[in-house]
Amino acid sequence: MKTPRDCDATELVRALRRLGYEVARQTGSHIRVVKPGDQPHHLTIPNHNPIKTGTLHGILKDVAAQHHLSVEELLNTLDL
Repeated sequence: MKTPRDCDATELVRALRRLGYEVARQTGSHIRVVKPGDQPHHLTIPNHNPIKTGTLHGILKDVAAQHHLSVEELLNTLDL
């Protein structure tokens, strides 16, 4: 499955909430999300419409590694 080309920050944050991420803060054009727990996971998402493909792939790759999934499995889970 290819990385979506039309995903914006609002849609990505909404999808990440399904995995337990919460918005921690927003400063300027960046949204900081965190998954609380024993080992919290922090992500910074650019508030762009759409997010550049390479940037989005890097974010998805990081989240997939945190959850021990492949990027394809993560995309199916998030329904992006």
